[in-house]
Amino acid sequence: MKKFLGLIAASIIAALPAYAGKLVINANTSDPAPKQAFEKLVADFEKENPDVDVELNIFDHEAYKTAIRNFLQADPPDVVTWFAGNRMKFFVDQGLFEDVSDVWQQNNLFNDMASTASALNVGGQQYGVPYAYYQWGVYYRKDLFAEYGLGEPRTWADFMNICATLKQNGVTPVTIGTKYLWTAAGWFDFLNLRVNGMDFHMELMDGKASYEDPRLDRVFEIWGEMANQGYFLENHATFSWQEAQAPMINGEAAMYLIGNFIVPSLKDAGVVDKVGYFQFPVINADVRTFEEAPTDTVHIPSGAKNKADAKRFLAFVARADINNQVATSIGNLPPNSKAPAPTDPFLKIGFKVLSESAGLAQFYDRDTTPEMAKEGMKGFQEFMVKPEREKQIRGRIEKARKRIFK
Repeated sequence: MKKFLGLIAASIIAALPAYAGKLVINANTSDPAPKQAFEKLVADFEKENPDVDVELNIFDHEAYKTAIRNFLQADPPDVVTWFAGNRMKFFVDQGLFEDVSDVWQQNNLFNDMASTASALNVGGQQYGVPYAYYQWGVYYRKDLFAEYGLGEPRTWADFMNICATLKQNGVTPVTIGTKYLWTAAGWFDFLNLRVNGMDFHMELMDGKASYEDPRLDRVFEIWGEMANQGYFLENHATFSWQEAQAPMINGEAAMYLIGNFIVPSLKDAGVVDKVGYFQFPVINADVRTFEEAPTDTVHIPSGAKNKADAKRFLAFVARADINNQVATSIGNLPPNSKAPAPTDPFLKIGFKVLSESAGLAQFYDRDTTPEMAKEGMKGFQEFMVKPEREKQIRGRIEKARKRIFK
């Protein structure tokens, strides 16, 4: 009888699929700090779960945006990194992301991650777990501000005075790299949020408002004035966001509107002590202050082979200590409310800014659909180079909106 049972056990083991105990993770964390953070995350998970063998595949951050569309359908891994909001919903609507509401329920995440729960919800179900979110704002060289007697701006008039003073003294007021388009969208988002507020901004993101709406005239007027005055880095369309850090690091440019993920690079360059942060200035005093707080996430593809271990990994990522470890190591805030209060000065002010905000947007290419984001951001980049083409550019974006949101 023992021999017979042994044969049965052996045959069952032989019949088990090759993926049992193997967890394949595809990640977009190619920049140095995120890469190191995810490698440690995986090592820690394997240490606590010795029965699971993790295969971590790290893709170039920009190339991943195209690659994920292919591998989710052709050869889905067990876990993927991605983004909350409409970027996630796009794959949910195609049936490519797994409902992980049970992970939220079993790990008390609706309570511990209440601030980001809605950004991962589609139709009443949760489709991923957040591992980091972060503030956007203006990072600036304190030494250059001090040299020219400048203080942090409270109003748009203050900000434009800062830009004019810097330009007059041979300093590039604002560095930016728009080669990959999305950085230009940061300017559009903040200008629109400060001029028109969240409700109109989200109507635009949902395809319910026109890009030729007169309410956007003031947004493009302000933005065009900055471009015409030469306040942005020259030839910015040829630089990636990483390459555009160099002028700021070298003291040739004073400000950068960017997310807090820039901080590790500033530390590596040894200039972080010379850098400060301020909120994007108020433009319309009648509009409440809304902020950008993109949320980075992990998901289980619906075609994953090892969903059981994938859910163990998502629960691990969401745990307060692990959430804190990953987020803070890449200069972000942990979404888990039970994580320790941040001690890093940029994260402390970021936490305060987001906590006091009237509402949080994800980011242009996360709040609207991928196709609309592509068309909009192409137009934004062109406008920053050729602001005199405003009418044609807005007309082209609007034509795309009508086609995409039929």
